[in-house]
Amino acid sequence: MSLASTDAYAESVNQTRLEADIARLVAFGTRHTLSSQDDPKRGIGAARKWAEGEFRKTSAGCGGCLEIVLPETMVKDEDRVPVATRLVDVVAIQRGTMRPGEVVIVQGHIDSRNSDPLDAEGDAPGANDDGSGTALVLEAARVLSKQKFAGTIVYAVLSGEEQGLYGGKLLAEYAKAQGWTVKAVLNNDIVGNSRGSDGLVDDTHVRVFSEGPRDDASERARDALRSIGGENDSPSRNLSRWLAGLGDSGLAVRQVWRADRMGRGGDHLPFQALGYPAVRFTVAVENYERQHQNVRTESGRPFGDLPEAMDFSYLVKVTKLNIRALAAMAAAPMPPVAKVTAAVQTFTDVDWAAVPGAERYRVWQRRTDAPGWDAKPIAETDQTHLRLDGVRGDDWFFGVSSVAADGSESPVASAVPGGAYLPEAKP
Repeated sequence: MSLASTDAYAESVNQTRLEADIARLVAFGTRHTLSSQDDPKRGIGAARKWAEGEFRKTSAGCGGCLEIVLPETMVKDEDRVPVATRLVDVVAIQRGTMRPGEVVIVQGHIDSRNSDPLDAEGDAPGANDDGSGTALVLEAARVLSKQKFAGTIVYAVLSGEEQGLYGGKLLAEYAKAQGWTVKAVLNNDIVGNSRGSDGLVDDTHVRVFSEGPRDDASERARDALRSIGGENDSPSRNLSRWLAGLGDSGLAVRQVWRADRMGRGGDHLPFQALGYPAVRFTVAVENYERQHQNVRTESGRPFGDLPEAMDFSYLVKVTKLNIRALAAMAAAPMPPVAKVTAAVQTFTDVDWAAVPGAERYRVWQRRTDAPGWDAKPIAETDQTHLRLDGVRGDDWFFGVSSVAADGSESPVASAVPGGAYLPEAKP
């Protein structure tokens, strides 16, 4: 699939629908995880049922192409969930036509909160945090369900993020139980404003956060990293580099090389803990007065997460970027599992395992102190081995991407310990 095709899909994003979705989410009053589950108009239960209904309407429009599942669990903890509470994720699965076990996930959390994290009764509009991510997911399903892809796309509306990333944990465990090969998780959390609380405006960038050394690495794998290198080459980090290549002049990706914002977290982290490549999209500048705040005015300054503080044209751009990424990733084969043999020799051997759906492979190279892969691959081949005569591997990192017959190309997988887009095999 060409990038031009993914651009065409993205152009179907409708700002009016996004605005209507945000307004509907705010109208539930609060979507706090501990709020009512049976009130038909207010609370988390009503919001979840509405999101499920939107997925079902989208599925009806594509002849039942979406399978709706509702993973659930009971949660309780002393700090954020003092009473045992039913927690449900709302998930729509668009099965791939050729490799349905290969899955890319786009997600946002539907729950909201105000200043008091335990206040389940007061209004918590949650327009941007994370109505924006929820609306993005619903719109991505509306747009991409009209197409068919080799791999599976999962659209997920999660619960319980504000109480401890519970919805992310639930879906990550569900993915593991289903035996999915998760190629990528795109977590969208606070993606709808362009003005910060200090007045700084940036509507031309979106931040993408990615882990360095992978969370699921064994001690043996960490020892190998210390010896060989690759701290900057986890699959999540290479996913971030790939996403940066999809950005454009209207919205460029600003890569942030840490798992999340300082001292904070999101629903991509439970996926990283299980070894799945996952990143977080969030705005270039946060408005802290418009998140986790009761709606009020103090000394003439407005507080509270309301739609009026959002930039919907910016949300459209982030939604388009996600759609381009989802379409490209769902069409592409898996990134290969690659390794390098280069110690104490004047040549380098790069080897990788054959990938279902791949017609050929591209081999990439970069200096160990370079932030990204070189602009062009050093080789393209239909084989699974490449010898580089005269190349001393000590001075370089190498990676391999897979390419389908239609030109769809995966992100690069680094040929380092822990570079594979698969959970680490434990000894």
